[in-house]
Amino acid sequence: MDAHVLAAAAIFILTYGGVALGRIPGLRLDRAGIAILGAACMLATGVLTLEEAYRAIDLDTITLLLGMMIIVAHLKLSGFFRLVNGWAVTHAHSPLVLLFVIVLTTGVFSAFLVNDAVCLVMAPLVLDVTRRLGRDPVPYLLAVAMSSNVGSVATITGNPQNMIVGVISQIPYAVFAANLTPVAVAGLVLVFVLIRLLCSSEFRSLKALAAEPKPARLHKPQMAKAIVVTIGVVVAFFAGVPVAKAAVSGAALLLVTRQVKPGKVYREIDGPLLLMFAGLFIVVAGAEKALLSPDVIEAVRRLQLADTWVLSGVTAGLSNLVSNVPAVLVLRPFIQGLPEEQQLWLVIAMASTLAGNLTLVGSVANLIVAEKARVIGVEIGFGTHLRIGLPVTLLTLAMGAWWLSAPFGS
Repeated sequence: MDAHVLAAAAIFILTYGGVALGRIPGLRLDRAGIAILGAACMLATGVLTLEEAYRAIDLDTITLLLGMMIIVAHLKLSGFFRLVNGWAVTHAHSPLVLLFVIVLTTGVFSAFLVNDAVCLVMAPLVLDVTRRLGRDPVPYLLAVAMSSNVGSVATITGNPQNMIVGVISQIPYAVFAANLTPVAVAGLVLVFVLIRLLCSSEFRSLKALAAEPKPARLHKPQMAKAIVVTIGVVVAFFAGVPVAKAAVSGAALLLVTRQVKPGKVYREIDGPLLLMFAGLFIVVAGAEKALLSPDVIEAVRRLQLADTWVLSGVTAGLSNLVSNVPAVLVLRPFIQGLPEEQQLWLVIAMASTLAGNLTLVGSVANLIVAEKARVIGVEIGFGTHLRIGLPVTLLTLAMGAWWLSAPFGS
């Protein structure tokens, strides 16, 4: 066997194994470092040239993600999310209403903003609200994680894997949203119902809740600007402006300010995630070049990947094995060129996102919520998450596959 083929296979397997674990035992490497190391190995072994590596990095995806991170940072720094927190406390007259408000607000924000960034903001707010109301925070934190995953299904800008799907498939933003918003809405209803049923002891009390919201430090002019720009960017998405162009233009407009120091905004950007994307693009490109002959691609396609139910299952399984972003990149060469390709990409977006609710390590959003809780002494165990995550995942995946396989859904 050719040395380049062996090298590419070894690098691909080790990189994806490391990304799935989140670390390499004995080394201080995170997912971003593992992806960059894998990319460097593809270059060092001659699997890819430097020029091929540069071409492999999808700058549209990285630009879109960067732009959305800057927009979310300005909303956060202006006090917008603290204002939402105060609204939630004021309107949470019972535990069930509080759950509804959390599911709704998290799901809606995650539909248009990056769900990982939404969890970074919402988890501390929910912890603060539940502590002051004297409630068990775990069911509400699970609602944040699961609602963010489900809500983010709706649009291209909801999560990183959808961004990749949107850029690769060239599905218009409005078409993507029209097909997957019903899945997100039905999924949020399922999250609310299942948490209510499976955490019934938390919601038995009919006693009214009462807590005064903390005074929120707001910068109203900056908040107004951030909200207007965010709305403008979303309108541009639906109007057909290239999503990367719209997002980075809105981000640049927000950076033009006398009120917010640039350093504060930059600290809110998830640089390691951007680096991981760049590294994975190169690793996958190397694997495609060295390993995926036309015969291999055709053999995989004979697994009936064009069937919505089969593709949903394969995508969900792969997403839990290696994480959702790498799963989307792995599936790309097997989907491109198939009949009804755009429809298949919608299935991949749906299944890779909803699969993230299965386990605590199934998505970055889950890990963010768990880590924010752990810092203040609230533990969300693997079993605790799985007890709700398993039925949520199975039911939402089945509902999503049914919707996308039906004539109206397609």
